[in-house]
Amino acid sequence: MTGTVDIEQLQTTKSEKLLALVLAVFLLIGGVWAYQEVDDWVRDAMPLRNPTVSEQQALRTLDQAQARRFQTEQRVRQTRSELELRREAYRTALDAGDPAGGLRARYRAANEAFEKARADRLAAGRAEAAARPAANAAQARLNRDLDERRDRQELVIFLLRVAGAVVFVLIGYVLLTQLRDRGSRWFPLSASVVLFATVFAFVVAVDYLTDYFDPFDAGILLLAMIGVIATVVAFWLLQRYLARRLPTRRVRRRQCPYCGFPVGDNERCEGCGREVKAACAHCAAPRRVGAAFCGACGRA
Repeated sequence: MTGTVDIEQLQTTKSEKLLALVLAVFLLIGGVWAYQEVDDWVRDAMPLRNPTVSEQQALRTLDQAQARRFQTEQRVRQTRSELELRREAYRTALDAGDPAGGLRARYRAANEAFEKARADRLAAGRAEAAARPAANAAQARLNRDLDERRDRQELVIFLLRVAGAVVFVLIGYVLLTQLRDRGSRWFPLSASVVLFATVFAFVVAVDYLTDYFDPFDAGILLLAMIGVIATVVAFWLLQRYLARRLPTRRVRRRQCPYCGFPVGDNERCEGCGREVKAACAHCAAPRRVGAAFCGACGRA
């Protein structure tokens, strides 16, 4: 035989509590996976902009100009070293009075190579300077667009994660309320959903609040205030629920629905003096005040 039972009178077994805890753990595993996957989903759906053809050309031209300048600088260093060696050999031969015709030719060739390398370096520097403005402008546009798209991605990721946390919390409290009002034996599983939603919301809060607050300063205080407010709201909702169910529970225990004093079959409460029996609105038979249904006609 089954029936609706007041949830406050349900005795949850250890096995049910264990299974509720296991469910919460698996929900957390799935929630952590979804939390991380949101990042990949959004970045795949909102890819960053690739450089345009003109931007690629401008950047490529600058890279080529820089590479050429590096090569010419290396060539200048090499030819300078070669020139110094040839000059020293030529001077040594002259000081010793030895024939230096071949050394002089090699010295002049080294000097020409050095001057040519310097000229190439100047030309490469001018080419790099000419290519830099267009490349800088292209890079600035690209960086600006990339920053805007990254900011948009981060905003969408944040909104999806916050929305997920809100949805999970709402689902948890709706299940908690519905199963509690129905007196369902599945009530412990709703607590699992509430626990999962609370932890998920805490993860979102910690992940993003630490970006704006020092976690060892105002961040912890802010998290504490959020937790306090959420707990007070939940306690207030619980008290409203208990206030609605309290008269029914007192009637079931044959107590006064107003003050809880035992009344038995009395017409009035001996504790507060108020009437505990009144005529049913449908059949006019005596009916206990606070009873969900009339004992004579069965009407609510």
